[in-house]
Amino acid sequence: MATVVAVGTLDTKGPEYDFLRARLREHGVDVILVDAGVQGEPTTTPDVGRVEVAAAAGADVGQLAAAGDRGAAIEAMSRGAAVIVERLYREGRLDAVVGMGGTGGTSLITHAMQQLPVGVPKLMVSTVASGNTRPYVGAVDISMMYSVLDVAGVNQISARIIGNAAAAIAGMASAPSQKTAGSGTLLGASMFGVTTPCVTTARERLEELGYEVLVFHQTGTGGQSMEELVRAGFIKGLLDVTTTELCDELVGGVLPAHPKRLEVAGSLGVPQVVSLGALDMVNFGPRDSVPAGFRSRNLYQHNPTVTLMRTTPEECAELGRRVARKLSVARGPTALFVPLRGISMIATKGQPFHDEAADDALFSAVRQGLSPSVELHELDTDINDPEFALATANRLHEMLQEGRA
Repeated sequence: MATVVAVGTLDTKGPEYDFLRARLREHGVDVILVDAGVQGEPTTTPDVGRVEVAAAAGADVGQLAAAGDRGAAIEAMSRGAAVIVERLYREGRLDAVVGMGGTGGTSLITHAMQQLPVGVPKLMVSTVASGNTRPYVGAVDISMMYSVLDVAGVNQISARIIGNAAAAIAGMASAPSQKTAGSGTLLGASMFGVTTPCVTTARERLEELGYEVLVFHQTGTGGQSMEELVRAGFIKGLLDVTTTELCDELVGGVLPAHPKRLEVAGSLGVPQVVSLGALDMVNFGPRDSVPAGFRSRNLYQHNPTVTLMRTTPEECAELGRRVARKLSVARGPTALFVPLRGISMIATKGQPFHDEAADDALFSAVRQGLSPSVELHELDTDINDPEFALATANRLHEMLQEGRA
């Protein structure tokens, strides 16, 4: 029988979790209820009490309650819940995890969920699921379900939503293990719409060579997810040809890189082939959402919900310095490929983001800042030329083969 772990603040949401637990059992799964509340007494009986949760974080639940600092209590109980959830998973007593809550509960419970491996079912019923969920989902496969109402009472509407959540997570927990589509060494590849031809050609070449390639859309969390799988040991090599998230981090776009972007593989000695894909653009939403100070810049409407802004020579120089600095401290095989005729589909000659001065600033900064320990390959092609794509794929294959020698 599959087991679903339900994590919640039972001082304020006991009846709702009682209802959830009953629905889960109707679907034929066992339930372990974890209480991460602090202030009032639990209004239902948990299987793992708040004293144990707090102790797992090195805290005392009585002292947390007496302090009256809700933020500190949430922080401590989120760490404790993470320890409990990880332990239950290691012991084989967790097939899925579910939670319900508002902003505080969502923050607490999803922090615990984020500690579990990709592929373990995770479902959060939340009042904030219709807004910006990035702080809660992070780089992990957490499913967010909008609660519509606050999680405060069981009524005609909330009963339906909680019932749907129970059915969903019970189904995920009980589903047979998925057979993997491939069995080759896992590689990661970074892609954006304007570098798709490059990554497609390179992926197909690597698959011919027996690898399985995971492609990550560079939306801020895409790069983070890719690097988390490197950190977890799943991905053994990177074709990181699209480093565009660094632009949004530098300039203030809507898809910024994680601060450690372009550092994880190098720190772990994982072979990586890197390029400068889409460093010509910063991402914003619809055109009227572009900050006033940028509206006189070179803007391109990619689609009705995405407006791109061309990076300037000054910004490109700084991006080049950042790329060079991050790659230069890599502990493993690292190669940087530079496409001299265009770093994206719309940065080639005749396209709206073609800017020789900006490209020259980028390339010069890379050349000046890159350590001799990093291979530098400059090709007289644009990034989407098949010759460029095949060169990056073949070099990554060579690096991986050299590592096995």
